[in-house]
Amino acid sequence: MLDQRERLESYRDRLYGYAISLSQDPDLSRDLVQDCALKALTAKKVPQDEPAFRAWLFRILRNAFLDHLRAADRLADFTFDDSDDLDPGVWSAEERMVDAVTVRVALAAMPAGQRDILALIDIAGLRYAEAATLLDVPVGTVMSRVSRARQALLLRISGSNVTPLKSAVRSAVNSSQGGRRR
Repeated sequence: MLDQRERLESYRDRLYGYAISLSQDPDLSRDLVQDCALKALTAKKVPQDEPAFRAWLFRILRNAFLDHLRAADRLADFTFDDSDDLDPGVWSAEERMVDAVTVRVALAAMPAGQRDILALIDIAGLRYAEAATLLDVPVGTVMSRVSRARQALLLRISGSNVTPLKSAVRSAVNSSQGGRRR
């Protein structure tokens, strides 16, 4: 079985990606991941079950970010980073730039709760059950929030004059039409 440091290290990149999606600041994101690691390594009670451990880590990071926002007195004034994981051979650099800006603007205009649930599920890759544990809500609530957030994002994007992230839009539509991730 992995020791605590190895378990934590296996989530470092995903935690950093989630921190970037929340803060849009690489330096702050590194600090948040470091704070998360410190809290996890010094915790008296650590979940042994892997899904619970993963959700616990993301909750620590999210709470560290919220603490930072409170301390900086700038609640809910953040945006998401564009995703670099698109297949570069499919779209030209210009199309990807327009798409990324379109999605970024649409996400920035969404309520913080919708941005947060999309960050957990679509950016950090948590399963619905893990996000439910992290947010302390039922799985069904997470599923409905994700569905509503994806629909709101698609609605905001469809109001623009460009056709953004065709594969991402297709994926989001398919997900909201019955694709389940538990």
